[in-house]
Amino acid sequence: QVHLVESGGGLVQPGGSLRLSCAASGSISSINTMGWHRQAPGKQRELVATMPNGGSTNYADSVKGRFTISRDNAKNTMYLQMNSMKPEDTAVYYCTASGRGWYRSGQGTQVTVSS
Repeated sequence: QVHLVESGGGLVQPGGSLRLSCAASGSISSINTMGWHRQAPGKQRELVATMPNGGSTNYADSVKGRFTISRDNAKNTMYLQMNSMKPEDTAVYYCTASGRGWYRSGQGTQVTVSS
């Protein structure tokens, strides 16, 4: 089983930057894809970015050119660098991981973009 813990959320002004981290533990070798999703108040959870093992990263159109997903396999940690942030980026951000027949999500970290 894989356990995911997010950190790095907080309050940032429009145009600012924030970096989220996700520490993974457990059956790391069973992970095929890791990613970030987010859920804004009153909205459904949506994909932000994904990074499959050995594959190309994928971003939601709303964050392309502003957000960057990366992984440090030596530290079993995934990151989401968020730049040029907008109020509409305000949401709870979830770290996710999936493998053959399973899916896991962390408990989420709140990101608020406001002046």
